Amino acid sequence: MDYGSGNLRSVQKALLQAGAEVRIARHPAEMRDARAVVLPGVGAFDDCIHAMEKQELLTGVRSFIDSGRPFLGICVGYQALFERSEEFNSNATGLSVFRGKVVRFNAAAKVKVPQIGWNQLDINRPDCPLYEGIPNGSYVYFVHSYFPRPEDSSVIATTTEYAEKFASSVWRDNIFGTQFHPEKSQKVGLKLLANFVALANRRSRS
Repeated sequence: MDYGSGNLRSVQKALLQAGAEVRIARHPAEMRDARAVVLPGVGAFDDCIHAMEKQELLTGVRSFIDSGRPFLGICVGYQALFERSEEFNSNATGLSVFRGKVVRFNAAAKVKVPQIGWNQLDINRPDCPLYEGIPNGSYVYFVHSYFPRPEDSSVIATTTEYAEKFASSVWRDNIFGTQFHPEKSQKVGLKLLANFVALANRRSRS
């Protein structure tokens, strides 16, 4: 999905390498026959939500998710799945697919904010299709100051330690979200994206 921001080209290249056929969608109609949708994100929560709203993509995403086809949100695209954000006194309403809000790392913690670099995944949900064949403790790449805090802990697929333990990815039914960037996470990221592509292909045949 292209809403005028986000790490679009890197995600596109990584998906192609993972075996996907990729089409850039800027309007809901362009998602209609997609096997799966990826919402990448870089930047502020409000900017993402307002840009999507302007292009009628918020309604399009909700309809796509309701269809049962796989959906993956990355970084701010992951945060957009929640109800609201504390970023810059945000007043935008997220997609509200998951209950909870997006919060900032504790300013008093003795770590550098934003978190930029490699960190480990503690896989809480080994049954999550994205993590098939990915060892617990694998390193992935992060660039963020904010992260979602889900109200329902059962949706947390992985956690990561940085200032505190936070939900680095979530999963429920056909909906996935990662705070880290699979497209920047080398072999582990490509494996995750290949798992997502394989899931989309299986769903389309069923």
